[in-house]
Amino acid sequence: MYAILDIETTGGQFNEEGITEIAIYKFDGHEVVDQFISLVNPEIPIQPFVVKLTGINNEMLRSAPKFFEVAKRIIEMTNDCVIVAHNASFDYRILRTEFRRLGYNFEARTLCTVELSKKLLPEQPSHSLGKLVRALGIPMADRHRASGDALATVKLFKILLEKDLEKEIVKDFIKLEIEKGIAPKLLDIISNLPAKTGTYYIHNEKGNLIYIGKSLNIKKRVNQHFTGTTTKCKKIQAEVFTVTYDETGSELIALLKESEEIKINKPIHNRAQRKSIFQLALYAEKDEKGYLNLKLQKADGRKKEITSFTSLQEGKNTLFRITSAYHLCQKLTGLYASKTNCFQYTIKECDGACIGQITPEEYNTRVQGFIDKNSFDNQNMVLVDKGRTINERSAILIENGIYKGYAFYDLNYQIHNIEILKNIIIPMQNNRDTKNIIQGHVRKSKTLKIIKF
Repeated sequence: MYAILDIETTGGQFNEEGITEIAIYKFDGHEVVDQFISLVNPEIPIQPFVVKLTGINNEMLRSAPKFFEVAKRIIEMTNDCVIVAHNASFDYRILRTEFRRLGYNFEARTLCTVELSKKLLPEQPSHSLGKLVRALGIPMADRHRASGDALATVKLFKILLEKDLEKEIVKDFIKLEIEKGIAPKLLDIISNLPAKTGTYYIHNEKGNLIYIGKSLNIKKRVNQHFTGTTTKCKKIQAEVFTVTYDETGSELIALLKESEEIKINKPIHNRAQRKSIFQLALYAEKDEKGYLNLKLQKADGRKKEITSFTSLQEGKNTLFRITSAYHLCQKLTGLYASKTNCFQYTIKECDGACIGQITPEEYNTRVQGFIDKNSFDNQNMVLVDKGRTINERSAILIENGIYKGYAFYDLNYQIHNIEILKNIIIPMQNNRDTKNIIQGHVRKSKTLKIIKF
């Protein structure tokens, strides 16, 4: 749990400042679960430049509670939490100073979003809160007020968590849980997981990732791991300490995150998924008569493929759909099976037995129509899908045929500004797997919207 906070002060000499306003949002890594916002009577005058900056003046604070009156609530909000703030050393110092005046030693772990943003958003020219939220398209109200700045920090922290593909932030938090002696209980773990679409991360007692998966229902899928009887399931059950997760809303983003993060983190129980899962590919080759043949073969990295498949049945089903949608020849012929278990299926040119004789040029135009629709070569587009909430959408950016990454955005906000979208994109690797994941999902999805630019 994180306590994301912002404090406004009177200004003045170091360690003599008083708190004028405090806002704390309790954040579980996915959503705000509690909040506390209050003006505070510092019992000392506010510096004139601070009044001008924040709009908070001495008159406003006359009837506000004094710090000792809100201290208990602050402890409740921050207990067992990592304190997150933009320039956390300042806010933490102010809190410790105020509690010290009451004779209480306030201590907590802290995370600074300035430092995190420098590490995870190194391309940004400025890491001030105001400039970051503008560059990332984060809506912000009440700048230089505790609530507005703290809420903007919540939204910034969400983006930083997404950018942290190596899960260093989460790993540090798990280590904090271990220090507190929280025992791993499978039922308790499952009860805290959502029945929503996303990726999940199974960690051992050292905080290391041992398995990464994705599901349309995270709770159901993790429960299958915990009740399964396979060798892998039993190993996971024996080693699991906790499970974290990222909701995506979009099945496509869950697929892409799973593929990328398995390659980055190399979890011990994902060994089979570290290599490409696409074993079959579809190729187009002209025969001696000039007709384009679509051939389903074992994937060969030396040849340019149209798309790939994880199984023979998926490939065959796609070929059957192609013949109907593009009025191609219905004949599906197995050509050979060698000692190396190679195989090949092909849709051959029409020989008069199905759709009638046509010229190679006419037939090849139909085949090329399919190829063009399933190829991203040199195209610029955004694939828009469901987000994590009803007011959010997800976006996948493809630029010059290259997969750049994904982002989440508020409805009717960032998608109209491609530069802001580029700023909030979670950069991802463009490789054969990501290309084929996207192509396969585009073929099957009914919710995906494609915007070309």
